[in-house]
This record gives sequence, structure tokens and C-alpha cells, in this order.
Amino acid sequence: MEGMNVMENVFNILEERGYIEQMTHPKEMKELFSKESVAFYIGIDPTADSLHVGHFVSLMVASHMQKCGHKPIILVGGGTASIGDPSGKTDMRKMLSREDINHNVECLKKQIEKFVSFEGENAAIIVNNADWLLDFKFVDFMREIGSLFSVNKMLAAECYKQRLETGLTFFEMSYMLMQSYDFLHLYNTYGCKLEIGGNDQWSNIIGGVDLIRKIGKDDSFGLTFKLLTTKEGKKMGKTEKGALWLDSKKTSPYEFYQYWRNIEDSSVENVLKMLTFLPIDKINELTSLKDEHINEAKKIAAYEITKLIHGEDEAKKAEIKKDRDVGFIERQRKTDYNTLKWYINFINPLIISTTFVVISNIKSFTMSLLVGFIVMLVLIYSLYEIIGRILKKKEFDKNV
Repeated sequence: MEGMNVMENVFNILEERGYIEQMTHPKEMKELFSKESVAFYIGIDPTADSLHVGHFVSLMVASHMQKCGHKPIILVGGGTASIGDPSGKTDMRKMLSREDINHNVECLKKQIEKFVSFEGENAAIIVNNADWLLDFKFVDFMREIGSLFSVNKMLAAECYKQRLETGLTFFEMSYMLMQSYDFLHLYNTYGCKLEIGGNDQWSNIIGGVDLIRKIGKDDSFGLTFKLLTTKEGKKMGKTEKGALWLDSKKTSPYEFYQYWRNIEDSSVENVLKMLTFLPIDKINELTSLKDEHINEAKKIAAYEITKLIHGEDEAKKAEIKKDRDVGFIERQRKTDYNTLKWYINFINPLIISTTFVVISNIKSFTMSLLVGFIVMLVLIYSLYEIIGRILKKKEFDKNV
């Protein structure tokens, strides 16, 4: 079947681009995806009025899957945001008001449209779990859902284990139950069979997969993808100003471009594979570049990523501004080198010879020493200033 090849191809794409970290039932999942168009979901908590780089990879995965014929469900956690996911957190998140959450949901919808299409046979849909979670009665929820979860097993999960030393509230502990119920609700309502998310969501995703299987179904699956990290293991997308936002009002297109232009050499391949739609052959060609030539790959990565988020015009403006800034710094550096050369070859000898003439005409030995000492200080300070400017420009150039 022609369509069947398209379906099989999605896992080839995800594996080739290095997205996949863990899968719950690899063989069954690949078999299912080769036979039919599968509804899948990703969850995004509206704790801010903009997406950031942490959401980028999940939306790229959703885009690849949709292009291969599968149907994305984007779950905006208007209900779960009232609690906040404890995964990877050292303390409890600040609770948002219902009004703040609703405002954030509306802002996020506009950004999500850049990644997935809401038209066609497998059009994406956006749902808000506030629509079913906020009206749930506590006792009913605990009888229906809570009774199917083992506290011992939950506490062994990494997302909770990290918090036991600093303190974990029952309020936060219920997050896994609510996220798991989301999967069950989407399974029953839309036939959703797969939940995807970052690898830090593995415990929560398994919770949903197991919940559906405990009620007698056998076609629920979970998949996590790798997190983009630096060589030190820290999540990418953090700057001195904080998170790298996808909203141009929070992070300007130029700052956004600048971040990707200055990534580590070792991160270039992952960034190109996971955050752009460039063909693999082109990416392999770019990542084969070495030493200073790898900057060309960084330049293309920055342009492609900025174009995807902010549009082609903003990407071109950022690229031009970067080239202009680099050119300006290079001209300034040449000027400083010439100044230093001129200073050493002409000014320095002139000052020294003039000083000797002055000193030779001063009868007081003490005054001669004082004048010589002052001139020496002036010479040293002048050299220090010129060399300092050159070194500062070198450092500044790395961040422009």
C-alpha cells in the first residue's frame, strides 16, 4: 500500500534525526503506525504566555508525525497548570489564577499554528484539559482513578524521588493522576493511542499508558524524545536573561538568531537534525565541516530556526545585522592593531626620547626620578588600554 509506506516512514525519520529516547512497546507501536493514521497527543502547560525552546522539540516531532499522516492533538493544560508538573523541579511552582491561565492558553494557540496544520484530513486540534478536569468531583476521581495507582510505584518515579528530600505536597503528587487521566479521556473521546513528550516526562507518560491498559485496552503507547542539552548536560535554551522564548516581544528575533549562531560545535548536528527540516544529506554535509568552517553550519542553523519561528523576513534581518556587527568589530580590531603598531614604533620612542631630554635638563635628581616614573606609568597604562580593547573585542565577537 502506498499509504502504508508513508506511515512506516515516521519512525525512520524520528530515529534518523535522533529524536527517540524511549518507547513503551516499540514493536506493537511501529506495527500500528504502519497500518493506520494514529491520533497522538502532546501536553503543554500554560504557565507562561509564550512557548520556549523547551517546547520546540515536541512540536517538531508533532510536525513530522503529522506530515506522515498522523493526527496531532495539542493538549493545553488549563487544568493541570493549576498544580504544576513537579518533574525536574526542586520546589513547588507558583500557582496561577484562572484568568492568567486562560490568557496564556490563547497566546500559546497562535504559536502552535507555526508547527502543525489545523486543516486537512489529519488536521490538528487543540483541547484544554480544564474542560474535563475542573468539574471532576474529588471522591469520584479518587475512586475511579486514584484506586488504580500504587503510591509505592509513584514514589519510585524519578519526578517524585528528586523531591522527597525538599518536600513534595499531595497537591503536586496528584499531577501524575491528572495527566494519566488526560490520556484516558483523549483515548475515549478521540481514539488517541499515543502520548509523546520530553524524556523528563517518562514517568507521567507511563502512568497514562498503564491506566488505559488496566481498564482492559491493549493499544495505548508512550514515546519520549531526547532533550536538547549542552555538552555539560544542561538544557539548551537558557540565556543570561533567562529562557529563550518563541515570542518576539520576550526574545527578539535577533537575540533568538544570535543564540543559535553561537552554539557549541558539538551541538550543531543535534540542533540541525531536531530543530530544522533540512534534508539529512544536507545536514551531514554541513556537520562534516571542521574548525572555523563549522561556523557556516551554525549560520545556516540560526537562519533556518529563526525563519521557522519568526518568518523569513526577520531571519534575513537578523542575519544581515549579525554580518554587519561582525564586520564592524573586524574593522575596529584592525584599527586597534594599527594603533598599537603605530604607538610602539613611533609614539613610544618619541615620548621616551623627549623624556630623556627633559630629565637631562632637570638639576634635581629626585625630580628627574619623579618625571621618569610618571612617564613610565603613562606608557604602561596606554599599552594596557590598547591591548585591553583588542582582547575585549575578541571576547565580544564570540557573543555577537
